[in-house]
Amino acid sequence: MSKTMADATTLTSKGQVTVPREVRDRLGLKAGDKLTFTLLSDGTVIMRAKTKRLADLAGMLTRPDQPTVSVEDMNPFK
Repeated sequence: MSKTMADATTLTSKGQVTVPREVRDRLGLKAGDKLTFTLLSDGTVIMRAKTKRLADLAGMLTRPDQPTVSVEDMNPFK
């Protein structure tokens, strides 16, 4: 679902803009986070936050009833 932001932001002479608070909050953006921009042929610009860190991914694929397996137990060359 897309939502048009009512508040405009201004491009500075250095090419900088302020990302609206609602967008920063929704994406969990913090100072220093990286953003990428993709320009589509119709003039649409897609901005993506590159904020995932390896530590953010820990535990992402686990289920509450799934047993824990150590790296040593996964190694076929024991």
